[in-house]
Amino acid sequence: MKGSFTFDRKDREALVAFAAELVAVESPSGREERAIRLVAERMRALGYDEVRIDGFGNVLGRIGSGGRTVLFDSHADTVGVDDAGLWAAPPFSGTVRDGFLRGRGSVDMKSGAAASIYAAALAARAGWTDGNTVLVSCTCLEEDCDGENLRHLFREFGLRPDACVVCEPSSNRIMTGHKGKAQVVVRSEGLSAHGAAPEKGVNAVYPMAKVIERVERRNLELSEGPAPRGTLALTRIASEAVSLNAVPSACELYLDRRLAPGESEEAVRAEFDALVEGTGARWEPGTLRRKTWTGLEVEYVPFHAAWRLPDDAPLALAFTAARAEVLGPDGRGFGFWDFSTNAVSTVRLGIPTIGFGPGDFALAHMRDERCPVAEIEAACEVYARAIRNLFRAGGEER
Repeated sequence: MKGSFTFDRKDREALVAFAAELVAVESPSGREERAIRLVAERMRALGYDEVRIDGFGNVLGRIGSGGRTVLFDSHADTVGVDDAGLWAAPPFSGTVRDGFLRGRGSVDMKSGAAASIYAAALAARAGWTDGNTVLVSCTCLEEDCDGENLRHLFREFGLRPDACVVCEPSSNRIMTGHKGKAQVVVRSEGLSAHGAAPEKGVNAVYPMAKVIERVERRNLELSEGPAPRGTLALTRIASEAVSLNAVPSACELYLDRRLAPGESEEAVRAEFDALVEGTGARWEPGTLRRKTWTGLEVEYVPFHAAWRLPDDAPLALAFTAARAEVLGPDGRGFGFWDFSTNAVSTVRLGIPTIGFGPGDFALAHMRDERCPVAEIEAACEVYARAIRNLFRAGGEER
């Protein structure tokens, strides 16, 4: 009945069944079509006013129109599985057992997606969306190219929401930011020569020894700073040679730099300059090239600053009140993700953004990934009540 909020056993069972159905659909990055179409079908069945799929392959559902606009975003893609036989439950079975939804994507992040999809419909049924707009997106290719999906969605559909909720896993803790990241390639060039006469060549690996030493030292320096702190890791090293008995003609490192709040992109670029100074090596962003399930070619530059929403922002207050109403006060306070999310696109546009979602992010990408059913249900209700709070308060101010 419109005008009163209900979230009964039938609603809860339907929500969890849909989350399980999503988990049962294998959707690695670049192959999300079945999951996207399943989401679109469910949005229509729930009475969304409009459901569209963009050229990137993202699906966007809309409830209501006019007034303030809040976007709930989740990604439909997951990492792959190469050890299916070792899982306690088949990774794409969507098994619900012992109070947990089990399988790949149950934490990262199909449970959050399902919760947001149902929350918008529940809020509309209660009359909480009247005169305003709720958007719910399920995006693609996030695991490799976070933020590129929303950037395309906003551009194609001419969107600029007043607030954004990223439904990544947080064990239903309110997350007010996450670290930035800069992933770069460092490359040195040499001259090939036979291993029996190395003096006739120039070994491309040797200059990297100094770079590696600097990387290790810089990460130690960063580890001494206050939390949340930046990090610098060497995650890959490779050399090129014509044979095993030839001096390498090239060497390449891949560096993963996580940025803490207050660290600027300009300062980190200067840091990379210092890492290669005097070695003859050079660095450049580790640009990735991928293709969406629609066939769109994507070029992604992983270079983003950290972000943090002020604790007293209207969006944070709306979620704090909604969470307290459903689960009670959270003694953990606000959280801060170490990893990057699609929020990199919204915060670049100056859109107030917050994170909240079911599941322990420590289990993301892990064998036996599983999400508590109770957290999925609670997240859905928190989302719905946060919608009410945001629209009742007039929304997030610029």
